[in-house]
Amino acid sequence: MATGSAPGSLKFAALHVPAYRRYFVVLLLSMIADNIEHVISYWVMFQAFHSPALAGFAVISHWVPFLLFSLHAGALADRYDCRKLIHVSQALFIVASLAWGLLFLTDTLEMWHAVVILLIHGAAGVIVAPASQLMIHEMVSIEQLPSAIRLNASSRYLSILLGPAIGGGLMLLFGPAWGLLANVLIYVPFSIFALRTTYTGHGARAAGRSARPFAWADVGRVLAIASADSRILTMIVLAGASSFFVGNAFQAQMPEYAHYLGADDGGALYSILLAANAAGAVLGVVWLEGGANLRPSVRTAIFFAILWGITMGLFPMAQSYLTAVALLVLSGVFSIAFTSMAQTLVQMLAPAGVRGTIVGLFNTSMLGLRAGSGITVGVAGTFIGVRLSLELSSLAFVLVAVWLLARDRLAAAPPAAAAVVVESEPQ
Repeated sequence: MATGSAPGSLKFAALHVPAYRRYFVVLLLSMIADNIEHVISYWVMFQAFHSPALAGFAVISHWVPFLLFSLHAGALADRYDCRKLIHVSQALFIVASLAWGLLFLTDTLEMWHAVVILLIHGAAGVIVAPASQLMIHEMVSIEQLPSAIRLNASSRYLSILLGPAIGGGLMLLFGPAWGLLANVLIYVPFSIFALRTTYTGHGARAAGRSARPFAWADVGRVLAIASADSRILTMIVLAGASSFFVGNAFQAQMPEYAHYLGADDGGALYSILLAANAAGAVLGVVWLEGGANLRPSVRTAIFFAILWGITMGLFPMAQSYLTAVALLVLSGVFSIAFTSMAQTLVQMLAPAGVRGTIVGLFNTSMLGLRAGSGITVGVAGTFIGVRLSLELSSLAFVLVAVWLLARDRLAAAPPAAAAVVVESEPQ
């Protein structure tokens, strides 16, 4: 692991490491390209098929692979050179963008093409997640690791803000087909970085890697490893509950919330509602990296999670547009605070030899279970209204978080052990 030149107390500590700076930029570009492809391809599908079922499948194909295969992808990251997995994922992303662009350019796109491309894109996302998360353990010191993980998480929100804007610009300048083909170039820098870097995601811990492939029969073993440290298990349950009950399903229902608030013209007011949560997450990273100096701990993560659940529950109750935007921004701040802290704890506390697999389990919980929010918020909203469904779903999550907090406080360990202090890893 690189020692870096800056102590963990520095603002944006991980960015003081040259290797991580380069990594952060190329990873962000890849995530932006991912969102650009979503923006343009969804428009292409709508124009070509006008199929709500295909639009629904697009969401399913994005999250269900995380639910089914994150553990396998994590085990692959433990077993193989993470640079190779990044190459595979970026190749799949490029194939997807090329296929969209060429099929639309030649006017030969059929629905089965769209289904296959969406599945390829979903597979690429699953493969890259644990590999990219393991890479940073070699780049930064143990003190800078929370900063690096937090900044990684911020990349996703920055890409959500920047991707649609750049995607819209590409469509205006080149049209959807050439816009998708141009998008291929935005994936290239991450591929070049993975080709040239010496970081494998394993470093001195290579000897501890698993020698055999992951099988479904190993799920129990992985759960046992995660359960051995109550802090890891608590963070996995917390992330899973937030994804299952609320997730990001409220984004798909935003047109109805906007209509209630009088911002249903499809213009700037609606766009601000869509971007407010991501903007809040970016502000949260600036706050956390700029001097908040919050040490990763189970109770702090749960505390921010409860605040996130409360703000999400209050959002559909808002009677004014400005109040709604403010609540979405606050929820973004609290979301990045608790999710990045949960991810930090899991990555730092997981045994080095199976870190990728444990990260895969966390991804299954945090990302894969978002498919459930389509039921708790979306399907339930069909019967009781999307405002009430989000209120009740948020309440359910808050109750789970409060239970986890009470469980942590009642743990048999002495009070001093409740605050997480992560020692340096054995090298």
